[in-house]
Amino acid sequence: MIEAYAFLAAFTVQILVVAVLLPAWFIRFARAQTAMIPSERLAQLYPGVDASLATERFLTQYRALTSGIGVLSLLLLLWLFSYTQRPDWAVGPVTILAVAQLFAGWMLPILFTAWIGVRYNKKHRQSLPEAKRKATLQRRGLFDFVSPYIIFVAVLGYFLFAAFVISLQHRPPFGLAGLIMLGGVTLCYAADAFAVYLTLYGKKANPFESHAGRLHTISLRVKGNVYGAILLLAFMSLVLSLALLDLEKWVPFSTTILLVTTALLSSRGFTAPLRKPEVDELSSNPVS
Repeated sequence: MIEAYAFLAAFTVQILVVAVLLPAWFIRFARAQTAMIPSERLAQLYPGVDASLATERFLTQYRALTSGIGVLSLLLLLWLFSYTQRPDWAVGPVTILAVAQLFAGWMLPILFTAWIGVRYNKKHRQSLPEAKRKATLQRRGLFDFVSPYIIFVAVLGYFLFAAFVISLQHRPPFGLAGLIMLGGVTLCYAADAFAVYLTLYGKKANPFESHAGRLHTISLRVKGNVYGAILLLAFMSLVLSLALLDLEKWVPFSTTILLVTTALLSSRGFTAPLRKPEVDELSSNPVS
């Protein structure tokens, strides 16, 4: 039963992180970012709009969403506590529910924020004439933000995991599962590589972001994608290893620890100090 209690403790921490800690970080970040936007520039882009009032209205809706997810997560915790007391509790459903809870509590608020932003811009944002742009002739590369050693670890880890999966093909219970995992890891690596490319060379989305702030954001996103891929690889390797050692009951606990770690690492941008935009920089709007 120690595996079940370890999972329940880790899942409780996951609920606190997703429903309490991350929303608190985001709310503090959103208020600080609104306070730092130059009022002149804000009046140009959103004439007649009270940015502080709009932010508080959005944060009220955001709190309602995260609070609702938190309540549902607590109900799920109570059910999981009852279910894992049974001697025949299954690893699969428990793991799937733990993953679903994190993605619901983590991704739904992000999607909600993006939807509110798009709707708000469509309704209030004014199109302004293009200001004269000051080009910044500085080519960004992957190694400007992530150490070549970390990239080497990510690539080497992928090939080692592929070799591990291939070595299990003579063991029927693990061969097919390993191939499915390898396919999932490959897709995630491809998606991360595409996301990194867009982050490095995509257009600047935030009109209030300075050049230094833009570089800071790129660094956080690129590192999040690369480290996330390595964590996923480590998790898949751990799941297969636990199955080989007949320790499947520890999979939900291991999954929860990995998910919480990934969520915390991916949310570092909300805890990093904001860089105040400069008026000159905003008026020239440099290409970056």
